[in-house]
Amino acid sequence: MTIGIVGGGIGGMLSALLLSQKGYNVELHEKAPTLGGRLSFVERDGFKIDKGPTIVLLPEMIYEFLDKAGVPREEVQMVRCDPLYRMIYPDGSTFTKTSNIEKQLEEITRMFPGEEQHFLSYLEDMRVRFKKGKAAFLEQSFINRKDFFTPNNMKLLLELKAYQSVQSQVSNYFNDERLQDAFALQTLYIGGNPSASPALYSLVPFSEYEHGIWYLKGGYASLITVLEKHLRLQNVTVHLESNVEELLIEGKTCRGIRTTSGEHYYDKVVYNGDFPMIKNLIKNEKVPRKKYKASSGCLLLYMGLDRVYENADVHQFFMTDDFTSHMKDVFQGGKLTDQPAIYTFHPSLIDETLAPPGKGVLYVLIPVPSGEAVEWDEKENVASKMIELLESRGFPGLKESIEWLEIHTPADAEVEGLYKGGSFGIAPTLTQSGAFRPQVKPFKFENLYAVGASIHPGGGIPIVMQGADLLVKEIERV
Repeated sequence: MTIGIVGGGIGGMLSALLLSQKGYNVELHEKAPTLGGRLSFVERDGFKIDKGPTIVLLPEMIYEFLDKAGVPREEVQMVRCDPLYRMIYPDGSTFTKTSNIEKQLEEITRMFPGEEQHFLSYLEDMRVRFKKGKAAFLEQSFINRKDFFTPNNMKLLLELKAYQSVQSQVSNYFNDERLQDAFALQTLYIGGNPSASPALYSLVPFSEYEHGIWYLKGGYASLITVLEKHLRLQNVTVHLESNVEELLIEGKTCRGIRTTSGEHYYDKVVYNGDFPMIKNLIKNEKVPRKKYKASSGCLLLYMGLDRVYENADVHQFFMTDDFTSHMKDVFQGGKLTDQPAIYTFHPSLIDETLAPPGKGVLYVLIPVPSGEAVEWDEKENVASKMIELLESRGFPGLKESIEWLEIHTPADAEVEGLYKGGSFGIAPTLTQSGAFRPQVKPFKFENLYAVGASIHPGGGIPIVMQGADLLVKEIERV
């Protein structure tokens, strides 16, 4: 059986390897000159830095799927980051998160006295919920919605308090708003609003403690080099710069694809682009014209520096005095904030291979609205303000240390094929989660499947890998 895959992101690549392991003849088409999609490097003058994902969560889950794909674990080496990250407030105070529970309790006592037992109760509850939620929702497809709305699942959703938002759920545990934010901002890892993402996503901040935050040696995007090697070893045919213009659908069956080089026929086709964009490839058939809410956008600054900031942490969050206001501007107001929360990634502290000797790289992410709410004609001015802000709060002399700077906006992301410039697929809202999210078999067309961040179970590298596994199970089932 032949299977054609449209798109060479992590979902498409892992699907190709898993299907190849099952004996299928797989061909992969990628419009760009390289594979990886969002998981890639920005490289310049001997520097390289991850373009997209940086924080590695659920490492054992990643290794589990690499095992299935025939990729030896020793080819993907990870280093645990502890402390997890430091949160820095405008008044200069800091709160360090660590997966060492004893040290975390000491830090809570120092910064948020009286919240210690609340933290222990949170971990105890979330540990039970994570195990149940992962088995019931992440590891299952809901192509038939009735499989989601079972009595057991409804009971579990009530137990998980999925009717609450992540923000409202953490407010049940912690009194201090800054501590609430510290356990709610992780929805931003998948482009979600803490006040609108279902409480099921509270499992993300819990996983930081239970499974740790890790750094993949050489940068997260070095995973792509490993997967490329195994695509070759498993005789998967890869077509680069192969832009797919149409899905060839006859009646209720997808027969193949049409690219700039011609038509390619397959027994099954897998779409790995950002799912809402699939409508552009279905020319003569009606498909559900559902409106999707995009995830948040990102203003991303990539920098090559003439130094390494030894007093920084690998991961840092420069918080604002009013995090809720920033989130409202991103998800409701559609405007930029003068005093935003800013995430920084400075991997040169633990990896000397990313820059010339004595130099470093810095990745800066500011959550911003997706869509057309913001015009990015003045992006250089906005970036300059963010650099000044970081210089005053944690990276002294930053402006003079920059050897080169690249700026990436939601407008750039949209050009690259991301829906409305959202960086994480469609948003993880209640009506776009579980059975309400597009599934690995998204339409009634025979032989057409989908995988990626906008497909159930959702965004984030390990979760997209889970989706690839669900995809293969569905193809095997038919």
